[in-house]
Amino acid sequence: MPDLLGINHLTLSTADLDRLVAYYTELLGASLAFERAATSSDPRIAVIDVGGNDHLMIVEAAATPTADPDPLGRAGWGLRVATYAQLREVREQLLASGWPVGQIETLPTQWTMTARDPDGRPVDVRAHRLRTASPPPTAG
Repeated sequence: MPDLLGINHLTLSTADLDRLVAYYTELLGASLAFERAATSSDPRIAVIDVGGNDHLMIVEAAATPTADPDPLGRAGWGLRVATYAQLREVREQLLASGWPVGQIETLPTQWTMTARDPDGRPVDVRAHRLRTASPPPTAG
């Protein structure tokens, strides 16, 4: 079983994405890892690198932010493993145990999948990758 390396990300919602990104990057010294424009099904997001491979995912919401830790209705937090191979291993173990888990997806700086804990809560499990790396030939 691969060792967990820590929290991958926490998700915050905000009515003003630019203001919150500026706060974390200009005032606190974090860096913008990537930003994704809104689509018809997903809101605009920014991922802020806060050091140590840890990130804040900031989601722009039309309404005033709430204390809800899951503004996307998906996983509001994630765990990290060291490699893509370990991510696949975790996925196979979950599937073999009968727990629901999604396909592995490729993001600009990591591979990710979403699993469900025994209470039905979503949790992302991710492995970081170099931005220039290509995904392995077999996905999911």
